[in-house]
Amino acid sequence: MALTTRRRALSTLGAALAGTVALPAARAAADEHPRGTQPLWRAHAHNDYEHPHPLLDALGHRFGSVEADIHLVGDQLLVAHDPVDLDPSRTLESLYLDPLAARVRANGGCVYRGYHEPLQLLIDIKTEGSSTYLELDRHLRRHRHLFTTYAHGRVRPGPVTAVISGDRAARVPMEAQTVRRAFFDGRLADLGSSAPASFVPLISDNWTLNFTWQGEGAFPDAERHKLRGIVQAAHRRGQRVRLWATPDLAGPARDAVWAELLAAGVDHLNTDDLAGLETFLDTHR
Repeated sequence: MALTTRRRALSTLGAALAGTVALPAARAAADEHPRGTQPLWRAHAHNDYEHPHPLLDALGHRFGSVEADIHLVGDQLLVAHDPVDLDPSRTLESLYLDPLAARVRANGGCVYRGYHEPLQLLIDIKTEGSSTYLELDRHLRRHRHLFTTYAHGRVRPGPVTAVISGDRAARVPMEAQTVRRAFFDGRLADLGSSAPASFVPLISDNWTLNFTWQGEGAFPDAERHKLRGIVQAAHRRGQRVRLWATPDLAGPARDAVWAELLAAGVDHLNTDDLAGLETFLDTHR
């Protein structure tokens, strides 16, 4: 999707929601930033912490969304996919929160200098959701000026928007808060539910559980119609869409799926291949 088209769509959604959800358009015009320097807001770094330099590699490839899996161990939030990989030195604070705070200070209040659209930090809870979220909330409050905040019915954009995924039990304490610095990652079952975009700004689900096509041959018409219907339904409510478990092996099949996701207006393309998605999005702007 062209940047001007994306900005127009986000602006329309924001106006329709009258300030209830943070979906700001990029405020820097494309012609002010040469190709190759503009943030790739649709690029999502799946399991970002597995790269040699967590967060920094994704930012170096201009990604607009990164994912960190967390485990509650005592009062520490350790970043890893599986318990066997836990390392006391690899905390959410050290790998993500502190570096983001430093970068925002250095860039005059932005993750990407000159762009005020928030970076999405998708935090996937791997331990029991309610207790882990309550500890996470304490960590986020230490960086209260860094995060988009929901307070008493209104969303106040910040440089980073934290979205909570993983164990669904996190939803209960989050819904009880009148002030929070995080939002909930919904599933397709939440599409069209009573949950507002100010609580569920993102709809995520597993591609393989909803679509059979893996990029070989033609995209079945019925599945293309389904994909576009999902995106349109989400966008009408001011929500964004992410699908995980899409093909991620470099080649024509992956490019075909990515092209269909772009054409449908999917907001975040999921990948472990930072350079591959960066090149694809630069080519398909």
